[in-house]
Amino acid sequence: MNTIKSDEEEESKAGEATTAIKELGQTEVPEVSERIFCLPIIGQIEGHQILPAQSKTTKYEHIIPQLLAVEQNPKTEGILVILNTAGGDVEAGLAIAEMITSLSKPSVSLVLGGGHSIGIPIAVSCTKSLIAPTGTMTVHPIRYTGLVINGHQQFDYLRKMQERIDQFIYSHSKISKERLEQLMFQTGELAQDIGTILIGEEAVKAGLIQAVGGVQEAFNELNSLIGSS
Repeated sequence: MNTIKSDEEEESKAGEATTAIKELGQTEVPEVSERIFCLPIIGQIEGHQILPAQSKTTKYEHIIPQLLAVEQNPKTEGILVILNTAGGDVEAGLAIAEMITSLSKPSVSLVLGGGHSIGIPIAVSCTKSLIAPTGTMTVHPIRYTGLVINGHQQFDYLRKMQERIDQFIYSHSKISKERLEQLMFQTGELAQDIGTILIGEEAVKAGLIQAVGGVQEAFNELNSLIGSS
């Protein structure tokens, strides 16, 4: 009986090790404290439409329960949001940003790689925002693909959607409405598109992000916010 149980435990451990190697490239994952919750926003933000299987996605329905758990867990004192996203579903991105900014606990965002498009509202939704020196952010108006039933009504819909995004960005960052629109509708920088690419310090100077930094600076900021709260 004990031999059977021992064999089952060994098989379970072997299965966990195999999963860790497959998913993370390592056999053991360092344990982390519940004091700080890390939320990665990776790839494209998936909302109402399921993206192709080959696309790396962050699913909206996975993020919402995690944020609710952070708010309810008394052991969690702060949240670190790591962004490397190309953007994605507008409403899903805005919903995530609204949830983060309405948390009662301090939050810090760190843009690594890219925080493009609808990733910008998520980046600015945190109490403190940072970007890596090589991190990039693409500011552009929302794009729409598909059948346009009525030109005038569709234009009004897109305009209202754009206003929602713009208002959230400039109300949660230091960028002005005029400067945001200037960056958004700039021509000549993006091939076959309008908009602006901001790299590291440029995003800080524009007023979108508060500071340039990495993981160490992000944790220092979050620990400071937790201490002061």
